[in-house]
Amino acid sequence: MNTPITTLKRIFRFYVDGFRGMTWGRTMWTIIIIKLIVMFGVLKVFFFKSALAGQTTEQKQETVSRNLTRPIAP
Repeated sequence: MNTPITTLKRIFRFYVDGFRGMTWGRTMWTIIIIKLIVMFGVLKVFFFKSALAGQTTEQKQETVSRNLTRPIAP
């Protein structure tokens, strides 16, 4: 009988064994991780400024409340 814990252990071992046998896969995963860091780390700093920056706590609360309760356009 397979318990959920046993199933999770088997899945974990499957992936660990797969990563051990990789040759090109490690290089590809390294490239993917670097790209994700660039996309979410660096680009966020330069292109996605905080809408709440420079506001007091009350102003932040009002901005969030206004955006959450805004009516949806038909």
